[in-house]
Amino acid sequence: MRISGPQADAALKALAGKLPEPRVARLATLRADGEVLDKALVIRFPGPASVTGEDVAELHLHGGRSVVAAVQAALGRMAGLRQAEAGEFTRRAFENGRIDLAEAEGLADLLEAETESQRRAALVLAGGALSRQVANWQDQILALSARVEATLDFSDEEDVGENPLIDGDLAPLRKELANWIVRPPVERLKDGIRVVVTGPPNAGKSSLFNALVRREAAITSEIPGTTRDVIEAPVAIAGIPFVLVDTAGLRDSTDRIESIGVARALESAEMADLVLWLGAADEAPKGAIRVHPKADLGGSSDGSDVAVSVISGQGLDDLTRIMIQRSEAILPAAGDVAINARHRAALEATLVEMIEAGMAQDLLIVAESLRRARAALDRVTGRAGVEDMLDALFGRFCIGK
Repeated sequence: MRISGPQADAALKALAGKLPEPRVARLATLRADGEVLDKALVIRFPGPASVTGEDVAELHLHGGRSVVAAVQAALGRMAGLRQAEAGEFTRRAFENGRIDLAEAEGLADLLEAETESQRRAALVLAGGALSRQVANWQDQILALSARVEATLDFSDEEDVGENPLIDGDLAPLRKELANWIVRPPVERLKDGIRVVVTGPPNAGKSSLFNALVRREAAITSEIPGTTRDVIEAPVAIAGIPFVLVDTAGLRDSTDRIESIGVARALESAEMADLVLWLGAADEAPKGAIRVHPKADLGGSSDGSDVAVSVISGQGLDDLTRIMIQRSEAILPAAGDVAINARHRAALEATLVEMIEAGMAQDLLIVAESLRRARAALDRVTGRAGVEDMLDALFGRFCIGK
């Protein structure tokens, strides 16, 4: 249990009887109104060198509900203490300068991570990798701004040139920003790679779909046209999130319901990141992974990328390996900083201003463009223009975080 704020030391002393040395875990008997509540480890973190930048006390209690409830009730009776709101500890850390907004977003992503790739990306962001990169860009733009301002203020001085910026000064930064903007978005790690299984009726699509998601998510039958609607199932393979989509068999049909299913199957294939094609190899959509199904029954696999059998398991590992390889171009690379839509919008605004600074002839316009570029970068780390999204961000956190 964590307490943060000006009453943290007083609350800890009231429960434990005395304050322990800073940053040293001590065993203490917690009491309230003369009653023993628990024997717990207590740690004290004086501000500003704490997680929130304020005085912080931590009570490491036994986990029984009654123990936690009793200590919580005792704290609730103390003057100046109240229940924390969702994400309030992290918000205080942000407001007190212990972390910036990008790092807070990384923590939120870490709390919601469900796959290994999501966890790795969140840790990189929470560790400040993007913040350090933004600081580097800020330093570069600030140096350019200083040269422009010097020209404006001291243009009569002999050591100040008439044209302080050339395209060679701006081009490397513009190129770097452009490369970051086109990086695979972090949203891909949250939404998953959309993989659509398609092909003619009775090709084994639903059986392969079930094998990939490792459960009987779709009804299978020897009767052609059994699947008539789109069925989706999320699955993590080698730490990568996928959304598998089973579809109706593609054929002309006079059945109105089946025709609707075929139309939805075609639409799903058009929206897919990856398509698993279980029909004739020469009829596969462009870029599809051509799968020869029912390999245990024989038949020609000429032109296919992989032959599989859901009965024997043949080829399933090879198929998932191909899916993972194809996904590498869509997902952020392991260890890279994956930016979200908000970060991308700020970087795009920065790039626009850098382009304007390179095109403008009036030095006043150049100076203003560089100032706006720095302001756009400030939105990444939360130094400016983010008040409207703070409540939404910290509301994603749990109580106590």
